[in-house]
Amino acid sequence: MATFILIHGGGGSAWDWHLLAPELVSRGHDVVVPELPIEDRSAGFAEFCETVVNAIGDRSDLVVVGHSYGAFTAPLIADKLPVRLIVLLTPMVPVPGERPGDWWGNTGFRGAEGLSEEQQFYNGVPAEVVAEAAAHGREQVSAEWNEPWPLDAWPDVPTKVLIAREDRFFPADFQRRVAADRLGVTPDEIDGCHAVALSHPTQLADRLTAYLPH
Repeated sequence: MATFILIHGGGGSAWDWHLLAPELVSRGHDVVVPELPIEDRSAGFAEFCETVVNAIGDRSDLVVVGHSYGAFTAPLIADKLPVRLIVLLTPMVPVPGERPGDWWGNTGFRGAEGLSEEQQFYNGVPAEVVAEAAAHGREQVSAEWNEPWPLDAWPDVPTKVLIAREDRFFPADFQRRVAADRLGVTPDEIDGCHAVALSHPTQLADRLTAYLPH
């Protein structure tokens, strides 16, 4: 049994994982779904880490999954606890010293033109789930946006990058380039949109558990 630590993306919440979590539990795993203190203007990377570490408690066999902006936090947990695997899901992959606010220009990100937020993030998500999502979004005003990413190097922990083929926010070609440039890896791919935990939770659970050694 593994313990999956599911770290939400920017403006997100624990709700973002509400379809994936039971899929992992049904496969015999433990799940921890922390809510980062993104609505606290004084909270930075240190407070994000403290929140996650406290939520983990004394659990072991840790697999840390960082979705989108959550990829800035996931490796920090591996620097503090004995993590067996990092999974970066449709991620913003950081480099040492990089401020999150600078990531967009540094990677050459170009936003999708002419698409609504729903079309960028939730294509393929059932309409009733999309309608519910708006009630669970949070305003991210926390301080880490302007903080240098604190690690000097990527943690010495196995790392997988998993991208979604129908992602309109971070298109697959962009994700492949960033993963190659920053981690020297070719990402794995899954069907689904940027919010793949909402569009394809069963398939995502299958992929995550397949990463575990048998």
